[in-house]
Amino acid sequence: MGKAENEASPLLPKRSNKIRNGWLFLAAFSAVLGNFIFGYAMVFPSAVIPQLQKENDPNLHMDVHQISWFGSVFAIGAIVGGLSAMVLNDKIGRKHSIMISVIPSTAGFLMIVAGHKVWLLLLGRLLTGIAGGITASSIPVYVSEISHPGVRGALGSCPQIMAVFGSLALYLLGLVLHWRWLAVAGIVPVLIMLFLLCFMPNSPRYLISNNKRDEASRALKWFRGSESNYISELNQIERSVNSQVAIQMSDLKSPFMYKPILISVLMRFMQQMTGITPILVFLQPIFEKTAVSLEPKLEAVVVGVVRLLSVAIAAALMDKAGRKALLYTSAFIMYLATLSMGIFNHKTPCDTRNFTAMVPSLENAYGAMAGPAINSNMLIPLISVMFIIFGYAMGWGPITWLLMSEILPTAARGVASGLCVVVSWATAFVLTLVFMHAVEAYGLFAPFLFFCVICVLNIIFTAKCVPETKGRSLEEIENYFRTGRTFTIAES
Repeated sequence: MGKAENEASPLLPKRSNKIRNGWLFLAAFSAVLGNFIFGYAMVFPSAVIPQLQKENDPNLHMDVHQISWFGSVFAIGAIVGGLSAMVLNDKIGRKHSIMISVIPSTAGFLMIVAGHKVWLLLLGRLLTGIAGGITASSIPVYVSEISHPGVRGALGSCPQIMAVFGSLALYLLGLVLHWRWLAVAGIVPVLIMLFLLCFMPNSPRYLISNNKRDEASRALKWFRGSESNYISELNQIERSVNSQVAIQMSDLKSPFMYKPILISVLMRFMQQMTGITPILVFLQPIFEKTAVSLEPKLEAVVVGVVRLLSVAIAAALMDKAGRKALLYTSAFIMYLATLSMGIFNHKTPCDTRNFTAMVPSLENAYGAMAGPAINSNMLIPLISVMFIIFGYAMGWGPITWLLMSEILPTAARGVASGLCVVVSWATAFVLTLVFMHAVEAYGLFAPFLFFCVICVLNIIFTAKCVPETKGRSLEEIENYFRTGRTFTIAES
């Protein structure tokens, strides 16, 4: 009896698939600190410009033109950073690309700390923008590649959540810190990120792509735990990577290659075309145009809390409701909100003064306390804008980043993710420049009606072109684009 039992027993104990997420979460946190820095740096002018206008040094006083560049030059830097990441992601890996961003980020903040001329402050903003472009391209890919399907949705939302936290941190610190100390404070998370990433493994997919199987095995074991079935996952990654070859121009004719790239680029383009960037940048002028007047410090906190709440909801629902369901919900909420905003401004007389005349002083434009109490007529635009921000942050904000990192083919992931960031920031830059000209010419009705139409197109685009990636491995997603029929990968 005992002999029979021994003969029936396997020679090797069956490996469980008990995945431990502790180290994975630490690695993801280490990486998404870059998004915290990104959010902090992006909204930096909102707290700094009011203080600059009160400086005793006249060399630091900015006119409207310089203020415009101080805000927008970050986007130009992000484009440069995105282009750089197209090369860096595949040459030195996702993790090291994130670490490289420490150089322009630290240099930019230090330049702002020491700057005694406006052009030095502009250069500092440009450098922090370059760092932001690099991290925006690299972090979603790194987090996606180290995650397993069970947590990829939640972790994929972390970049957006951390960016919102970064913005909130800037708003809060701006209440108590001098603007130079705000720049010093920006260096702190940069150094923490660099320190933590020194101890984090590279992406297993990147290591496999560079013929470092043993290192990839150790990395995956570290991310999943020794009790997990990481060897099976490693073999699956290896099969997927080995089926790829270096991308050539002729490869773009293949649906397996061009479809996910085109979907990713169009999603980032249409994400910005919803108008979220000019709405956030010109939030106070929009409220002034519609007779809504809030204390800007309170307004910034309200916006930040709404963004944070909606992104947190999206993170909780992403792996339950699915990506497409949230995209539909997000676009529909934004559609209703932009439509109500457009109708309100069409029916309500609007201040037709131009942008510079509409803001009586630079202090009012960037941070003065002001305003009569909100009456019932003011609630419609206020609630509409809050729901635009809520809808965006619940779906089209975080999910476009996540889907980009999930559906891009391995051979083109580094280059294509950089291209997506470039398209996104270029669109944001142009749309932000055009927005106020459209408002001056046609009033708020026209741009919000345009954003409303874009939201409808986003719903159609999601239905026709976007695949549901909920609960799928990256290899299954690639197989879907390869065959066009199924997510299932045959075991060999």
